[in-house]
Amino acid sequence: MRPLTFLAFAICFHLILERCHCKPEHDRVLSITAVTEQHMTALRDISSHNETVLWQPAAPSLIKANDPVHLHIRPGSVTRVTDLLRKHGLTYSVLLENTEELIEKQRRNESSDPRSGGMNYEKYHSLEEIYYWVNKTSRDYPDIVKVILIGSSFEKRPLYVLKLSGRRPAVEKAMWLDCGIHAREWISPAFCLWFVRYNRMWRKNRSVMEHSPCVGADLNRNFDAKWCTEGASSDPCSEIYCGRHPESEPEVEAVAKFLRSHKDSVRLYISIHSYSQMLLFPYSCTREQAKNHGELLALVQEVAAKIRQAYKNHYRFGAGAETIYLAPGGSDDWAYNLGIKYSFTFELQDRGRYGFLLPPASIPSACNDALLAVKIIALRVLQKIQ
Repeated sequence: MRPLTFLAFAICFHLILERCHCKPEHDRVLSITAVTEQHMTALRDISSHNETVLWQPAAPSLIKANDPVHLHIRPGSVTRVTDLLRKHGLTYSVLLENTEELIEKQRRNESSDPRSGGMNYEKYHSLEEIYYWVNKTSRDYPDIVKVILIGSSFEKRPLYVLKLSGRRPAVEKAMWLDCGIHAREWISPAFCLWFVRYNRMWRKNRSVMEHSPCVGADLNRNFDAKWCTEGASSDPCSEIYCGRHPESEPEVEAVAKFLRSHKDSVRLYISIHSYSQMLLFPYSCTREQAKNHGELLALVQEVAAKIRQAYKNHYRFGAGAETIYLAPGGSDDWAYNLGIKYSFTFELQDRGRYGFLLPPASIPSACNDALLAVKIIALRVLQKIQ
């Protein structure tokens, strides 16, 4: 019987090797919906630990009943987390598996380096490539494009404004469009490149906090709009950490300083984000309505209808706090309080299938949605301020 015993041992040993080494556990992004109060409590606890990162909403405290939660689980924790979900009666579906492979695919931009020829606007680009493109665009179109250095990031990277009115003197009617305030939202800067032509996984910046092992603040919680109230966090390790004080982050300070100095000419403010397909306006920092709430609502309602008609894509719309959740310290609320009464945040594609890892093939679709939205709102605002 010894040969049979040895054979059985060999088979079992083979299975152990296969499970433990031959098939490594990949990370996953799950979609989970909490229904009861017990579900929400359990999901908030699970998403606060266990090597997980919330993609949607931005923090455990913002989890609501019947709203899908998108949770990224790191390798080695998938089995433990899914066991916990089942233990608490939480059902889930898998949105993505092995995100590292997806990220690597998106980084392989063959023949897309702007220094090797034309810019490929249907690929994602590194910061170095974007800097090169910014300077090349200003050199190629000096009568239309001007580059303005307004400051530097915590890591001393230059912060540029691309002025598209050219080298004319000061203008009275300007529009501000920012992209990339959250680093993991790759489609956002891709749209800014797309927009200029027509005419991965960080959320926070990289600032170092004293006495904390965690890095970065959420730049869209660092503006002086009901700073660090409900919907933000004073914990440096939170994804919605508001910073040490309003405008404590150099990126926010630079933007705020520039806009303050141009507040009489900037009539329209748009901040580009992803994901979830939403058209938002103030307020996000409070549930109070903006003075021109009805006017702003009518604008985004028209945009949503036009996008649906043209491209069959559906966008939610409304005031930020009413449509999603309280989010103090946001740039659109700050700009609105500064006096820019047409202030918006666009959350681009998709609605969660790929989330922050939107495939490059979807860049044209996402940018066409956003371009149509910008065109309609810019035209309507121009009509109103004539």
